[in-house]
Amino acid sequence: MNLAWKEMKRNKVRFIIVGSIVFLISFLTLIISGLANGLSQDNAALIRNLPNGQFYMTEKAEGSFNMSQIPQNIQDDLLQQHDNAVALSISMGFLNDIEEQQHGVAFTTATSSNLFPEIAQGEVVLDQSLQAKGVNIGDRLVSNQLNGELTVKGFVEEQKYSHAPVAFISQQDYQEMYRTNTMQLIFIPNSEVLVIDGLQAFTAKALLQSIPSYKAEQMSLNMIVSFLIIISGMLFAIFFYMMNVQKIGLYGILKAIGLKTVKLFQLIWTQMLVITIIALAFAIALSQAFVLLAPSEMPFHLSITTTLQLAGIFLVIGFIGATLSGLQIKQIEPLQAIQRGDG
Repeated sequence: MNLAWKEMKRNKVRFIIVGSIVFLISFLTLIISGLANGLSQDNAALIRNLPNGQFYMTEKAEGSFNMSQIPQNIQDDLLQQHDNAVALSISMGFLNDIEEQQHGVAFTTATSSNLFPEIAQGEVVLDQSLQAKGVNIGDRLVSNQLNGELTVKGFVEEQKYSHAPVAFISQQDYQEMYRTNTMQLIFIPNSEVLVIDGLQAFTAKALLQSIPSYKAEQMSLNMIVSFLIIISGMLFAIFFYMMNVQKIGLYGILKAIGLKTVKLFQLIWTQMLVITIIALAFAIALSQAFVLLAPSEMPFHLSITTTLQLAGIFLVIGFIGATLSGLQIKQIEPLQAIQRGDG
């Protein structure tokens, strides 16, 4: 431990440079991860906010719930057999306010359930993002798909679908707008997969993958995060490898006086931990400050859990990179190393 500290003090410029690079990579990774989670929430909060359970759509829909039409008899049976089951439908559309400003929304209707707000015919409950655009409780909104008006009953938090605010409406209004009497999905919370003739089961994660924009966004951003983590591991491996090459003579002397190889590995691990922990501390503090300062319109969500998970991954990757760079230490023969160092 003392040896590691002494070396870091003696070569502090080198360690500050590598620490700065680790800080920048980890900070960038946290920011991109926050954007990925934020976009995921903005794209599918309506589905993600539901408890664990199973979604069911017709097999003929082939994984696209927009094409699903649950038969009424099957819907009635499932809702009767499972107390918390709910049937729902989601379709994109538009609402116009009194100033004739158009708002893209995801119209959503559901059977009676504590998972969704109760809506009477002629009423609508909106995601709170529309409140920031001037829509208020009691306002009357119109849609070219509906003959009557919709009165704003209230607002809910974090209910988005396909990057559009959700508009909860009654089944009667939904049926008039989309000329259908059937529901697209049945959701049974806290349930194992049931074998139901004509229906196919999906977890929330699998259902989200059927949304093209969701899958493409998450794949791209997660790939960037993965590459940044791999780059950080390579950085540690290359940095400590170059340091070890320069210190072969020193390691030879230390081995000659009886210092075990494991002690030399501990020296590298200590230095890696110090650099990584300090860099991560600054990166986490700055990323959490960014959470507070980011504009409300920006889809950014970085939880403490995600932050700690990424920090743990960085520590593991750093440990692996530093260890791989130190494998050459095992091969060092004291006499040859001293002669090479002198040469």
